[in-house]
Amino acid sequence: MSATTTRSRPAPRPRLERDRPRLTGRAAALLVAVAILVVMAIVPIGRYLDQRSAIADIERRAAELESENADLRTEISRLHDPAALEELARACLGMVRPGEVAFITPGRTTAPSDC
Repeated sequence: MSATTTRSRPAPRPRLERDRPRLTGRAAALLVAVAILVVMAIVPIGRYLDQRSAIADIERRAAELESENADLRTEISRLHDPAALEELARACLGMVRPGEVAFITPGRTTAPSDC
């Protein structure tokens, strides 16, 4: 042998070949626990989503009612005006001022839309 010896690499360890992964008792218990937690979480998550949709419906309805209230407040303020009241009485009730003559044409009916 010469003065310089070549070092050889150690032989690699033989790999253990498995046909399928091993399922230990701990892994099985963990898998069962996780499955139970998932099943138990389904009902609260469903309730949460139902409540979120119910809240969204209520908020939408509240916005519609606020808009309707604003329209009604505008109508109330308009009806406090004497000129608007007179116009409404003439159009819907067929009222006239004293001394005025009302003409009615037979066979012709008017359907007032704002009454």
